[in-house]
Amino acid sequence: VALPPEIPELPASSGTSVLSRAELDRSPNADLWERIRAGFGMPDLEGPLVDKWVAYYAGKPDYMRRMTERGSRYLFHIVEEVARRGLPMELALLPFIESAYNPQALSTAKASGMWQFVPATGREYDLRQNVFRDDRRDVLASTQAALKYLQSLHGMFNDWQLALAAYNWGQGSVQRAQARNRKLGLPEGYLDLSMPSETRNYLPKLQAMKRLISRPEAHGLTLPPLENHPYFLSVDLDRDIDVEIAARWAGLSVDAFRELNPQLNKPVVLHKGTPQLLLPYDAANRFVRMQALHADQPAATWTAWKVPRQMTPTEAAKAVGMAEATLREVNAIPARMLIKASSTLLVTRDGRRDIDVSEAMADDAALLLAPQRGEPKPMMVKAGRQGETVAAVARRFGFTAAQVAQWNRVSEDARFKPGQAVVVMTRPAAARLAKAPSTRAVAPAKASRPARPAAKVRVAMR
Repeated sequence: VALPPEIPELPASSGTSVLSRAELDRSPNADLWERIRAGFGMPDLEGPLVDKWVAYYAGKPDYMRRMTERGSRYLFHIVEEVARRGLPMELALLPFIESAYNPQALSTAKASGMWQFVPATGREYDLRQNVFRDDRRDVLASTQAALKYLQSLHGMFNDWQLALAAYNWGQGSVQRAQARNRKLGLPEGYLDLSMPSETRNYLPKLQAMKRLISRPEAHGLTLPPLENHPYFLSVDLDRDIDVEIAARWAGLSVDAFRELNPQLNKPVVLHKGTPQLLLPYDAANRFVRMQALHADQPAATWTAWKVPRQMTPTEAAKAVGMAEATLREVNAIPARMLIKASSTLLVTRDGRRDIDVSEAMADDAALLLAPQRGEPKPMMVKAGRQGETVAAVARRFGFTAAQVAQWNRVSEDARFKPGQAVVVMTRPAAARLAKAPSTRAVAPAKASRPARPAAKVRVAMR
């Protein structure tokens, strides 16, 4: 992709801006923290666990500063979405508890993103997880899914404390805990249920964060100032684009670009799967103008390739004309693994593969791997005493006729002479068969001579 190493100064007439500053400011003089405080609507939770977590967070001012500064990139959008749905504003604080507002967070239970969706729940709420992207980390998609899920839980329990417990513990777990209390004639509220320690502390942590944000000065904290307008904007993509080039067009570092587009798994953005990018205001306008300036140039050096059959990484790299180390790294292929048929690999563009990735592949791409049982090596065996066809040798050692024909540079319908040396590749099943005596592979010993070993297998490297 022929692009200048540095972004040139853009002419005033090149492209159009996304929005003006006047259009962005909803209420320029309002503070976003005040808007959050004004929207609190859940009953307060009191008790020693709340006090414990208030003291914990207040005692870590550096951690609170880092967490709130990171959250400031996303808070306006989440506040807008919470308000649009008429939900209590405490929900905008939930990512502080779930992930410290880190969209790249990954738990030991494989929960991912700011809202910490596990894979199954993410799929249930239409969050794609494939080779190219994980929408559990997508700022817009995960927020929409989380609030939809929380609304559903509230509709189920008609109680925000129980809904939040279910978000952490699972709705079935909360329902079973309620059923146990019901059977014993006990109350079924949040404080009455027997639950794991993590869930027991979940709401007290959220209440502690609410208390600290309500009166930060009372606890010796200073919150970063937040204006009541968007930190980022959505811009449309018109083609696939390398992450590095997108960041350059926006005038951002790659790290800053990924902070707002954390769902990307690869060094390329596929516009059929991720049609919009999130960028800070000035960067968004710059990107739109750069995209228009380079409308006649390709912007991606990568594309996708579907593997036609099971292959080793070496074979796949050779088929697409890439260095094996590069293919392995960009596709995260572990050592000693085979790539199964129909897997989708990210490969470099060339004359044979120079098109943007289709919507179907961008949405459903998968990498399927199988253990490689050992490094295959050429091995010499003998054809039977009556001679053997290529197909017969292939059946004997568990290969295809095409493979045996290729290794021996003969046609698939060829026949080997009696006792002729035949090349096959080692693997556990083949090695066991090759070492076993075979009446077809070796002529019987003559009575007048001492018996000879059944069959010697000579390993010859080519």
